[in-house]
Amino acid sequence: MIKKMTIDDYEKLFEMWQSTPNMGLRSLDDSKEGISLFLKRNPNTNFVAYDDNKLIGAILSGHDGRRGYIYHTVVLPEYRRQGIATNLVDMAVKSLQEEGITRVCLNVMETNEQGKKFWIDRGWEKKDFLGFYSKSITNKENLPLFSM
Repeated sequence: MIKKMTIDDYEKLFEMWQSTPNMGLRSLDDSKEGISLFLKRNPNTNFVAYDDNKLIGAILSGHDGRRGYIYHTVVLPEYRRQGIATNLVDMAVKSLQEEGITRVCLNVMETNEQGKKFWIDRGWEKKDFLGFYSKSITNKENLPLFSM
C-alpha cells in the first residue's frame, strides 16, 4: 500500500535511510524537525510504501514553485524489482504535475551505481553540462552527517 507520508512515518523512515548505503543524510535537514518542515511545505508530494505495518519504501519530493526535486528514494532490498520504486516515483511526479511543476530534478551519488541505473532506465537524463554547487548557510559550523 502506498500513501502520503506524514511525520508519523519518520522513525521507521529514518531507520530505513540509515541502513541504506549512499543515502547522504544530513543531521539538520533529515532530522525529525527538518522533515516535519519539509512535509508542511510539501504536504501532497511525499509518499511511503507499506507491506502490512512494515515500511518498505519512500520518496521525498517537493518544489519551489518552479522546479520539482526528488530526494531519498528508497525501497528495502528484499522488496526491490517489484515496481514499488517506480510507483513511488510516478506518484511523486504526478503530484508535482498537479501543482503546476513542469521539470523535476534529483541528485544521485556517483558511487550509487544501482541508483543511477534506476533513474536512467526510467528516462531520466544525467546533465553533464551542469555543475552542482552547494553551500551550507546555517549558523552551525560543520554539521555532521548521520552515519550511513
